[in-house]
Amino acid sequence: MRRLDHAPPLLLIGLASVALGCGEAAPANETEETGEVPVVEMATAAEGLLSPNLASAEELTRAGLTAEAAESLIAHRPYLRASQLHAELAGTMGEAGALAAYDAVWLRINLNDVTEEEILRIPGVGDRMAHEFEEYRPYEDMAEFRREMAKYVDAAEVDRLAQYVFVPIDLNTASRETILMIPGMDDRMAHEFEEYRPYTDLDQFRREMGKYVDANEVARLERYVSIR
Repeated sequence: MRRLDHAPPLLLIGLASVALGCGEAAPANETEETGEVPVVEMATAAEGLLSPNLASAEELTRAGLTAEAAESLIAHRPYLRASQLHAELAGTMGEAGALAAYDAVWLRINLNDVTEEEILRIPGVGDRMAHEFEEYRPYEDMAEFRREMAKYVDAAEVDRLAQYVFVPIDLNTASRETILMIPGMDDRMAHEFEEYRPYTDLDQFRREMGKYVDANEVARLERYVSIR
């Protein structure tokens, strides 16, 4: 599903500096001689996308969701795939409303386990850039994603795109700094992640984390980790 070119302006609050293009992220200005795609400058989005699994009702409505949409979104947590989030928002605000909401509210997508349809819902990403996302899979880490995307767009646009994606971290080798990059992570929980190393499988991770948080939170955290 492509982002709609004429989505209603639901998210003006707090986003006055946002200037996003729709359709193709880079208009494929290939040269006939080399076939290379030049680096182009892109409009940047406001930082700090809200997580649908963590944001409060006040934060969601301030970002432009209706009170009904915010209440329903919170009631059906956790969201483990972007397609689940889209179904929820489209059900309360319509297709155009859901797509407009992604300027401010987004569930980060796993670069190594995502559909093209989910990629195309990222604001400003079209067929050409979606192809580049997929071409370099599997990604080892976010540093690799940043290097590859920097071939096509400028540094500010790479930073913007990075807000929408993640690569699962290795539970047995990730640094404390890397663990803390998981949305909603704090030092206490990062300590618990490290305490039970080495992990032999994800069932062990679920058992150990289940001592500290409920099953929904374990499931939310699990999508950001892997055992390699």
